Amino acid sequence: MRIVGGKNRGKSILTPKNLAVRPTTDFAKESLFNILNNTINFEELNLLELFAGTGNIGYEFNSRGCQNITSVDANFKCIQFIKKMSKELNIQNRVIRADAFKFINKTKEQFNFIFADPPYDHIDLIKLPNMIFSNNILTKDGILVVEHDKSVCFTEEKYFEKVKVYGKVNFSFFNFEA
Repeated sequence: MRIVGGKNRGKSILTPKNLAVRPTTDFAKESLFNILNNTINFEELNLLELFAGTGNIGYEFNSRGCQNITSVDANFKCIQFIKKMSKELNIQNRVIRADAFKFINKTKEQFNFIFADPPYDHIDLIKLPNMIFSNNILTKDGILVVEHDKSVCFTEEKYFEKVKVYGKVNFSFFNFEA
C-alpha cells in the first residue's frame, strides 16, 4: 500500500501482518481521488474517516492538503498504527478509539467530508448513511463516501447520488442535494 498523490506520493505504508484490516487498494484509491481532485478543495476539508483501519485514506487526504482529519476505529492496534504513521508523516490528526456507530451517535461536530470503510460484512452497513444524515454530522454542502462490495446496494437510500466501481471495490456517494 502506498500514498498515490500529493506531497507524500509514492510513500509506502507497511502494515503489520497481525493487523486485521482490508485496506482500500491503490487502484481503487487512485480512481476515487481522480474524481475528488475535480470536485473538492482538500485544504478546506474537515474530514471524518470512519472505520479508519490503517488510516490509509486520511494519509491520502493529508498528502493533498487536508489538515483537519479525525480518524475513528475500534481496534486498539489500528489506533496505535495510525498514531505511529501520523507521527512519521507529520500529520496532526485526531485519532479516536471508538465504535464508529457510537461515535456517530455521540459527536456534536460536523464534517464536510466523511469517508466510511466498514467491514464489508458488517451487520449495520446498510444503516450507516441514514445514521450519518439523521445525526446531522455532515454539513449541508458535505459529501459522504461509503466503501463496500457489490453485495450492498444503496441506490434506494435517501441522499444517494452515485456509485463508482473499481474492481471489487464500490464507492457510494451521498449528499444533501442528491
